[in-house]
Amino acid sequence: MKIYTRKGDDGSTGLLYGGRVPKSGAGPVAYGDADEAVAALGLARAECTADDELFGILVDLQRQLFVAGAELATAPENRHKLTDGTTRVTAGMVEALEPLIDDITGRFEAPREFVIPGENRVSAALDLARTVVRRAERGAVAATAEGWLEPGSHVVAYLNRLSDLIWTLARWQEGGFRPSRAGT
Repeated sequence: MKIYTRKGDDGSTGLLYGGRVPKSGAGPVAYGDADEAVAALGLARAECTADDELFGILVDLQRQLFVAGAELATAPENRHKLTDGTTRVTAGMVEALEPLIDDITGRFEAPREFVIPGENRVSAALDLARTVVRRAERGAVAATAEGWLEPGSHVVAYLNRLSDLIWTLARWQEGGFRPSRAGT
């Protein structure tokens, strides 16, 4: 099987469950940004060891971003084919990020001023990933406004909460570590 198909040479892209749309459309732009966020989180993960807690968190987040990407890569007429938690973001996915944010926030002293990214390689990679997630969020907002995403979609809320989590992870990785309260 060849990796190239030449089908996109005309500026169109294929969608999950069929159909083709311009690559410049709101959906493809947003899922392209989500894909970039997956890669940016991979850059941060590459700075960890496999037994590091952050490594596992990032793998989970990358997989969840694939779910958001799948929803964004599906034409409105095929949304009925989506599966909650596999190809459609759920409210539970959004809600599950909040206790993780709370747990990680309890492990460091919160900054009292603006943060300048670059304290170390992991936090810098996380800050880059956060900005890409924010761009994907803006793209998902635009996709919703254009009718690509349904108003009841949880993609925007998920990306919003995810960027908060990634900011928190970056600050945690900068230092000021306190042991997890989860084991107490």
